[in-house]
Amino acid sequence: MANCSLEQAVDEVLRRIEGPIRLGIPLGLGKPNRFVNALYQRIKTLPERQLTIYTALSLAKPQPASELEQRFSGPFLRRLYGDYIELDYLSDLRCGELPAHIRVEEFYLQPASQLDNPQAQQSYVSLNYSQVARDLDRKGLNLVAQMVAARPQSPGRFSLSCNPDITLDLLPRLRRRRAAGETILAIAQVHEALPYMPGDAELDAGEFDLVLEAPERSTLFSTPNLPVSLQDHAIGLHASALVRDGGTLQVGIGAMADGLAAALVARQGDNAGYRAVLDALEVPQRWGGLVEREGGLAPFAQGLYANSEMFLLGLLVLLEAGVLRRPVYPDVRLQRLANAGALDPQGTPTDLDALFDELPRVLDADGLAWLQRHGLLDEGVRLDGDHLLLGDGRRLSATLDEAATRAALVERLGQARGGVVIHGGFFLGPEAFYQRLRELGDGPLSRIAMTAISYVNRLHGDEELKRLQRRDARFVNSCFTITLLGASAADQLEDGRVLSGVGGQYDFVAQAHELDGARSILMLRSWRESGGEASSNIVWEYGHATIPRHLRDLVVTEYGIADLRGKNDAEVIEALLRIADSRFQDGLIAEAQKAGKLPADFVLDPRYRQNTPWRLLALRAEHPRLFAEYPLGCDFTPEEQDLLRALRWLKSKLKLSEILELGMATLFDLPEPADYTRHLQRMDLHAPSGLREQLYQKLVLAGLKATAPN
Repeated sequence: MANCSLEQAVDEVLRRIEGPIRLGIPLGLGKPNRFVNALYQRIKTLPERQLTIYTALSLAKPQPASELEQRFSGPFLRRLYGDYIELDYLSDLRCGELPAHIRVEEFYLQPASQLDNPQAQQSYVSLNYSQVARDLDRKGLNLVAQMVAARPQSPGRFSLSCNPDITLDLLPRLRRRRAAGETILAIAQVHEALPYMPGDAELDAGEFDLVLEAPERSTLFSTPNLPVSLQDHAIGLHASALVRDGGTLQVGIGAMADGLAAALVARQGDNAGYRAVLDALEVPQRWGGLVEREGGLAPFAQGLYANSEMFLLGLLVLLEAGVLRRPVYPDVRLQRLANAGALDPQGTPTDLDALFDELPRVLDADGLAWLQRHGLLDEGVRLDGDHLLLGDGRRLSATLDEAATRAALVERLGQARGGVVIHGGFFLGPEAFYQRLRELGDGPLSRIAMTAISYVNRLHGDEELKRLQRRDARFVNSCFTITLLGASAADQLEDGRVLSGVGGQYDFVAQAHELDGARSILMLRSWRESGGEASSNIVWEYGHATIPRHLRDLVVTEYGIADLRGKNDAEVIEALLRIADSRFQDGLIAEAQKAGKLPADFVLDPRYRQNTPWRLLALRAEHPRLFAEYPLGCDFTPEEQDLLRALRWLKSKLKLSEILELGMATLFDLPEPADYTRHLQRMDLHAPSGLREQLYQKLVLAGLKATAPN
């Protein structure tokens, strides 16, 4: 390991790597943007050198789509992102100006950011997250660069922090190629604000050939908490009833996941209110048997364990609320004991017979080493033949059935080490999330294990241990459409354009079918609105599937739960019709009947004919506490919250790029500008100049009026 400047690092790369440079950088937060920009800008001037960047989730500040959005976003984005360093290659890619000798291949795109970018669409690589390290190795990756964390109490060590996910899987492969004579460089840059995550995420600093000598101090990229809509809260509430106490939780990304986290917190901390809302949603009446078999409504007596590729703010909130508290252990025998209830939540043995059943009747060297390695027995106990030597000088038989031996060992029992309640592959979230991680003490932090994506996303490797840990797993993800036959889409439009990527969704859905007691739960908004027109997200057919219909399982919308596992096609169709918006049910029934998939005399149960947004609005009015707009915290000021609500309403009703075509005659019965002085000042519309700004002011007032809290 050598310390060097930014320019020296670029010089070393160009000097030591002959031919094409194949750079791998982490997805999301862990990219060392300053180094990547320096290398990219240098190679732009060297057309004889080829550079390929392999990554995912290249993060950029949002790009407002209209002048109104710009007026809102400008001050907020400056406040949020400060001096965040943008990726130069991403800026060029957006403009179609990526040089011919430089290529960027991503396996997961920042959602919806590259829909109309042919270069990005053509270079997208469709992969399961767990396959990325394998394929990067096959492509001949010869340069790795990553942002890391450091701390004074861990000299000579770095933490991969937010991104051990692929790096831990990749390093052994790179070591083998290095041993075979290939030139491969690894570069690290310390970021002073990056939380130091212990455990598997820690590496010897010597794993890196070069370390940039100047620590990074620029603003970390953050993703602000966005509003959780009424739809998303209702979806989260239904999904929360399917989570079994003592089980395992995986959660995807987005507002629906935030709604689920909020519902689980309410189930634990406000159970009476939680049950009242579910009663109003008619969950016990309609899906009570399913909930009793698969989940529950009671607070969590045992708690949950989380195994989720993304460690997100919602999981930290669940940890702080006491929902996530079931520890798992890195050892099969320990995990068997934990599953049997022979270890308490702190790892203290509570059932000596169960503990000693994991050992030979006459304790041998291996058994003693196992006890001491995992913290279960005082290090001072030693073995002498078939006798135990205790720290106080006593010499007892090593036979575990003897009363004196058992009594002596009980006095020296400790707590099992290595118990964690969260396994995650990467993290990304709001700045407050990073701050809370930085402030966690070593004890709470040790309960969070950032590790390799191969461990989190798949059963292969340590399968016996993973099966024991992942009992009663609920893998909760989202999709944007589902067919009446149960195939769902989450990553790509049917015309082939990629929204984001497969990520780990397929892996987790497959696990749900491979693990005893596990279920896959796909969350879906049953309808959407665009340009003032509503349409169903449950459709008869769609030209792409992320999850094929033979892996169909549980689907949740704001109107209820569909259990599709093991059902025939007609039963699947009926189950999905029951959770579809009632405005579209008749059309869906007609299409299914036309295809011969429903009987001609099919009649949908009248109980499911009241699936309307207006029914949910009435429910929210009765239980406002459980439908908080920002249940996990908020980065927006009160005025910004109102404005964001108004702008979203406007966007759903019309295209902001065409607002000038509407004319002011369409805007009437508006509030007085004086009623919203601070809001209009925030948008710089308090004193409109000219027709355009007058129209903008009226549009904002119309949105504020339409979305004002009752």
